[in-house]
Amino acid sequence: MQILIAGATGNTGLRLVDQLKSNGHSPIALVRESSDTSSLPADVTQRQGDLTDLQPGVCDGCDAVIFAAGSGGSTGPEMTDKVDRDGAKRLIDLASEAGVSRFVMLSSAGADNPDPESDLAHYLQAKHNADEHLKASGLSYAIIRPVALTDDDGSRDMRFGDDVDPKGKAARGDVAAVLANAVDDNGWTGKALLMQSV
Repeated sequence: MQILIAGATGNTGLRLVDQLKSNGHSPIALVRESSDTSSLPADVTQRQGDLTDLQPGVCDGCDAVIFAAGSGGSTGPEMTDKVDRDGAKRLIDLASEAGVSRFVMLSSAGADNPDPESDLAHYLQAKHNADEHLKASGLSYAIIRPVALTDDDGSRDMRFGDDVDPKGKAARGDVAAVLANAVDDNGWTGKALLMQSV
């Protein structure tokens, strides 16, 4: 499948590109003009697009879309809204217009019911809004909500849903593997699940 990845140059996104390639898919990296694309494999197609100002047609020709982007922990609430909420919602709408068969969302533990007292309250609310938009879009979707991320590759030994320890960890390598799997595993259809590495 031709799979558009938002966030392809990030810590999880680069692993996701490799995982999709090893699964036999053709990843397409959605990149800003200012993106550092030096870590992307040379044979990966790049498509220009900025999540804060996505143009029509960005999903054309794609079988699936994976949103693995994030504004980052050092940006303020405004950028969180622009990227994690509004950028995701716009990408969902464009994917729907393009007839994409599956949309996979990298969300976060806590996004299902954001705690207003949490340090991450604003971020979790943004993710919640994007997730709800996806659920209402009519697209075939999967939403993965990892607990705290680490930069480890992981062992591919994972827990999901009610088995997850909210104080556990999720290795980025494991997260990438789950995102890649959720593209064409019908067991993920219409699911929004917590995830942790074991």
